[in-house]
Amino acid sequence: MKRNVIATFTWLGFALMSCSAETPEESNNPAPADTTAANKVAVWVTNGTQGKLLKSEQPLSIVKAGTVSPAANLINIDFSTKLQEMEGFGAALTGSSAYLIQQKLNASQRENLLKDLFDPNTGIGMSYLRVTMGASDFSLEDFTYNDLPAGQTDAALSKFSIAKDQADLIPVLKSVLALQPSIRIMATPWSAPAWMKTSGKLAGGSLKPEWYGAYAQYFKKYLDAYQKEGITIDAISVQNEPLHEAAYPSMGMDSAAQGNFIKNHLGPLFEANAIRTKILLYDHNWDRPGYPISILNDPQASRYVAGSAFHAYGGNVSAMSEVHDRFPDKGLYFTEISGGRWATNFSDNLKWNMSNIFIGTANNWSKNALLWNIALDENDGPKNKGCDNCRGVVTIASNGSITKNVEYYTIAHMSKFVRPGAFRVQTDRLSASSQLEHVAFLNPDGSKVLVILNQGADNRKFTVAVGKNQYSYTIDPNAVATLVWK
Repeated sequence: MKRNVIATFTWLGFALMSCSAETPEESNNPAPADTTAANKVAVWVTNGTQGKLLKSEQPLSIVKAGTVSPAANLINIDFSTKLQEMEGFGAALTGSSAYLIQQKLNASQRENLLKDLFDPNTGIGMSYLRVTMGASDFSLEDFTYNDLPAGQTDAALSKFSIAKDQADLIPVLKSVLALQPSIRIMATPWSAPAWMKTSGKLAGGSLKPEWYGAYAQYFKKYLDAYQKEGITIDAISVQNEPLHEAAYPSMGMDSAAQGNFIKNHLGPLFEANAIRTKILLYDHNWDRPGYPISILNDPQASRYVAGSAFHAYGGNVSAMSEVHDRFPDKGLYFTEISGGRWATNFSDNLKWNMSNIFIGTANNWSKNALLWNIALDENDGPKNKGCDNCRGVVTIASNGSITKNVEYYTIAHMSKFVRPGAFRVQTDRLSASSQLEHVAFLNPDGSKVLVILNQGADNRKFTVAVGKNQYSYTIDPNAVATLVWK
């Protein structure tokens, strides 16, 4: 997480500091509606008043085009034109989140929460997780997997150990894998071991060039150690927020250094050892797309790179399309944004997240969308010298009660219905005056999904045209709806 986020969110234009605190209601996830019924569309809605929280409504009827006059807002969807393949939706299982889930919930509470979050049938089916390699600003303490007394080095990494992950993170990951064995996991370091750095400490500084080779081996040892636990890491990013050094574990790494590290050390090591884990660039804000572009411009570095990762604490989501247009063969990933006490209006948060993070990133070629902490406590922690007012996807209180925050519902409208392996498909754009934003997908099982947001303060009727068929729906004001049909 970047610096205190109150300052970084001024660009959102929310001006929500004086708004009343949101009080999301608890919602029992109903069983998935029957989307296989002929000529029917299942509808799930969340609105800004919280009167509907992932609520299943009466199915819509699909009729032949021309049977009834279409609404003025007509959405044509071409399911034969497939765009990027989706890998999943979710959030970060930080050290703090894992601690709360493993230590502050009893076995029954933990099982119920994890089913709610990860079971695609009875829950919202999160399908992608981000974990931290070592400590972040949301951990119980500072650490890496090779910490030594000042002045010592360990070139062979003989003291490498993931023991600190054994208490909370690994047990929770194993529980998640039991619910969803195919879930994708991305890992990101906040800092190299202090003895490898110019600062000699975990806070700030950069990686010394003489330790590039050892640090590449550090990644391999991490992947091997997790594999021995039965946990496959699908992707790594080289460095979290490489353009920001902070009082918590962090490390500066400009694009030249990251390109050098990948081209001459990490990439060749992965290739020599047939490591299939994806290497992702950058992992920082939308405002510096030139960073990943400069590395992808080097064909020797680019050959090892699967794609680029972005955060949303600065810039505009269109930066992802800027990178895609230059390098359409490389993947794009959205990996972090947090809610917090600086923005407490449920309706405005619902709309901003759907517009920018879920609908927005998908329409700008992202293969996933991840929020920050899955869980924090009622005091916005535990925290480790970072953001002091961030909000988790859920809040786990000291008495074990769980509150589902607005972020839970924004993830759910994608993760429950758009499954890994789905493709985004071509749709018409509506005029800005319609105040409707949308994205459509084709799932591996052939089911079709439309996610649509009404930014307006009034009901909006629209018609969806697919080939020779159509259906119409009127969406609530300040609401998101997910529509699913076969």
